[in-house]
Amino acid sequence: MTVLSFFNYWAVIVLMMIGYYCVIVRGNMIKKIIGLGIFQTSVFILFISAGKVIGGSTPVLRDGVSVYSNPLPHVLILTAIVVGIATTALALALTVRIREAFGSIDDDVIDAAQQDDEGR
Repeated sequence: MTVLSFFNYWAVIVLMMIGYYCVIVRGNMIKKIIGLGIFQTSVFILFISAGKVIGGSTPVLRDGVSVYSNPLPHVLILTAIVVGIATTALALALTVRIREAFGSIDDDVIDAAQQDDEGR
């Protein structure tokens, strides 16, 4: 096995770290949502890569086929994509409401505004 044979897994690790970095370091909520989307996509790639069987066929009985791929990881990822889109839409809607309430989507500005409200 060569390093190149694990390309999908290296891509997953790089995408996870990019997404994690965006969520932890960035103060802008939109950038955090984008980072979560990147992280989520890396998890999708991980599951799909693990579900692929080299030389496997679709799970339909045919003559001459003895190795089948499991369709369950792919079905789970389709469900996860739908849930991910709904979660992203909810996060963006909450970001709009936060922008209306505080006038900004930056973490530092929102924290300062909340501390001012608590001090009164």
